[in-house]
Amino acid sequence: MSRKEAAVEDAGGGEGSSRSEGGGELAETLARRRLYREVTLALRTGLRDAKAEFSFLRARGLRSLLGFLRSTASAPNDSQLLLFRHSQSIPDLQVITVLFQNSLHQAKEDPVVTLDHIFGVEPIKITSPPTDSEIALALRVLEGCCLLYSRCTALAHKYKAVKVLLNILASRGPTEQGVCLDALISLMLDSPSNQIVRFTSLPEFEECSGLEKVAELLKDEQAEEHIRLKCGEFLLLLIGHVYAKENTPIHEQMRNLLGEQCASLVWAASRFGSTLDPEQRQMALQIQARRVVESLEPY
Repeated sequence: MSRKEAAVEDAGGGEGSSRSEGGGELAETLARRRLYREVTLALRTGLRDAKAEFSFLRARGLRSLLGFLRSTASAPNDSQLLLFRHSQSIPDLQVITVLFQNSLHQAKEDPVVTLDHIFGVEPIKITSPPTDSEIALALRVLEGCCLLYSRCTALAHKYKAVKVLLNILASRGPTEQGVCLDALISLMLDSPSNQIVRFTSLPEFEECSGLEKVAELLKDEQAEEHIRLKCGEFLLLLIGHVYAKENTPIHEQMRNLLGEQCASLVWAASRFGSTLDPEQRQMALQIQARRVVESLEPY
């Protein structure tokens, strides 16, 4: 092969390599754009139904959003998660706002009907009240958003989320109560990884008598067992990771609410398990929660 032929061959190889690199970048850009369209379409479709006037449509939208959040959490890379986080800075795509304006909205009074509504000048908008399953779905979506993005948690606090959830815990049935406790913990978590639990909403929790409401449900022998166990887990997390000093006022309050034996057990049990891996920690938490329920003094 002559030098001229070799030079031509080398030039052709370099050009092919640059084309290959250019093609790879183009493919990556197209894949990113496709993923962005899929994310925005999934959010817009779910949010459209979640704002509907009828409960069954809102529930359909919430199921769609929940499926999207689960697929985002289980995605093999962070691309979809980063796009979701970016989308929550766009008002039209904010999931939290739609939740608290619709499924988790607490109506203060019945709508006022005027003569204009009666004679058809101004039609009144009637929205069906949320069902138990709709509220449970909304709480799961809230939990997922807070675990995936801390700014969702910050936005939820603007809607007094802790107060709303404590009202649901005290007034709704078991379908919502168990999910409500999970969502409440996710709202108060500072670390989505659950490796270190720091509660960041204590003032609002204490102002709404959160401890009293959880303790009341824990002591209710008519409540379903899994709800009482969930309350026990919540108290163990609360005492173990927030109120670290034994002489803080919370422990006297615990003794008054639950009795000396149960309060002492909660304090002792909440000290263990910090060195375990997440799966072992969860199992230990469930075991200790059952012990807490069994140690309750009759009232």
